[in-house]
Amino acid sequence: MAHGEQAGGQAPGRIDTSRAHPARIYDYVIGGKDHYQVDVDAGEAMMEGWPSLRVSMRQNRLFMQRVVRHLAREAGVRQFLDVGTGLPTSPNLHEVVQREQPDASVVYVDNDPIVLAHAEALLTSAPPGRTAYLDADMREPAAILESPVFKELLDLKQPVALTAIAVLHFIRPPADGVLLRRLLDALPSGSFLAVSTATDVYAPAEIGRVKEQYESRGIPMVTRTEAEVGAFFDGLELVAPGLTPVHRWRPTKEQAGVADEQVAMLGAVARKP
Repeated sequence: MAHGEQAGGQAPGRIDTSRAHPARIYDYVIGGKDHYQVDVDAGEAMMEGWPSLRVSMRQNRLFMQRVVRHLAREAGVRQFLDVGTGLPTSPNLHEVVQREQPDASVVYVDNDPIVLAHAEALLTSAPPGRTAYLDADMREPAAILESPVFKELLDLKQPVALTAIAVLHFIRPPADGVLLRRLLDALPSGSFLAVSTATDVYAPAEIGRVKEQYESRGIPMVTRTEAEVGAFFDGLELVAPGLTPVHRWRPTKEQAGVADEQVAMLGAVARKP
């Protein structure tokens, strides 16, 4: 496969600009360019209910960058499977990883026509790295594991980092845990799982208002307790500092002054023994 390649064979479906979309709302709130007025309206309504939403979403994005940098630099991981990719926002996961490990392989998975339409922006690997976009429903792990892209880019004799960043709160249980477990079961010892997902532990009333805004637009949103998020990591070895609000996971100066009640995301990284 070329240094960057789209796979899955489907042309982008018609993008519905009359309804807000979670990937575009996220894009708007963190300052991206790929959204419509309906997404702006949704984002503004959410931020009116919880002004810290922008802080939370940006801290989640920074969490992803710190996590994959750690996995590539410190753990030496050279293969990444990112489920529920969302819209590209630089620096993307593969850009962070391939700065540390230039020969790393990254497979992005999403089946959303909005993301598919922007997939070319994800496929910008410089040699010798490889990046591919797999058009597959992350709720159907067999479709991922059986795809030619997965088999070609990821060597299951070597560790793989499975990342599910800010996506599981749009998947109702028990499908979320089934998805992760099925994918993890296919990965070798020494692989890693990285997750961030929404919680209402630190700002319940405010997150409740955000949740209402999502659900009023037909977008289900699931918030989880620390115990519920921790269950995703059963049987795995948590990497220090364990399960925390995302801004407390190996913070840098970009996390200075951020309070727990400003961040509605829990995150952790763990190793498969």
